[in-house]
Amino acid sequence: MPLHLGRIFVFPIKSLDGVSVDAARITPGGILEHDRVYAVVDEAGSYVNGKRTARIQLLRCAYDPEVKEVALWEEGQSTRSGFSLAERTPLNRWLSEFFGFAVTVRHEPCSGFPDDRTAFGPTVVCESSLRAVADWFPGLDLESVRRRFRTNLELGDAAAFAEDSLFGGPDELRPFLIGAVQLQGHNPCQRCVVPTRDPDTAAPIPNFQKTFMELRRQHLPSWADARRFNHYYRFAVNTSIGAAEAGKVIRVGDLVCLGPAQP
Repeated sequence: MPLHLGRIFVFPIKSLDGVSVDAARITPGGILEHDRVYAVVDEAGSYVNGKRTARIQLLRCAYDPEVKEVALWEEGQSTRSGFSLAERTPLNRWLSEFFGFAVTVRHEPCSGFPDDRTAFGPTVVCESSLRAVADWFPGLDLESVRRRFRTNLELGDAAAFAEDSLFGGPDELRPFLIGAVQLQGHNPCQRCVVPTRDPDTAAPIPNFQKTFMELRRQHLPSWADARRFNHYYRFAVNTSIGAAEAGKVIRVGDLVCLGPAQP
């Protein structure tokens, strides 16, 4: 059965909650429109993210359909505060009070704020892989694992860890298509501390990383290139998208095919 694109998630403000969308346009910078195009930074310009502070995982948000406004509230609180993403002074003030130090929100709509400046495109995983990881940890469900790993593109109709076919050997870029958009698969994504924590409470699962690494090693597909795993705390695939794809749209339901686009 051919792979297809089952879900698309964008995360307008880096490190905050994502939004499920039916389609996403590719920007000239090779990202999904609205994905991680805002970032919270401190006075030194360093990201304020989940790697730095678990408190950010207590911050909930919701966006208007055009991603021009955001509502923020702390987990467990009923009062929401609404802000314009165009005039961000009130937003900066609210966030500074939330974190307890001065922050500002920056905007880069073309190339966004990816962690990896080489593999800057959307991350890709299979829904079956997320379900497999949920089964490794008692008490976790699919939605919790989704929110822990924060992947952009979720493939359906596939065996667990089938996304490992989207990267090749060292120094190899593996082309594949989602609909009419060509992507390059780079490598399995190295994970950070964020997936170890509950996405609502920030409470950690003891030994999450150690358990994940051992089970990831055990369940690595026999055809996957193990040379890409200097350790097994890697999950989902990092990609890039070339400038020629700008303006194209990927949609839920698009077919996923290995290999370059045909002329």
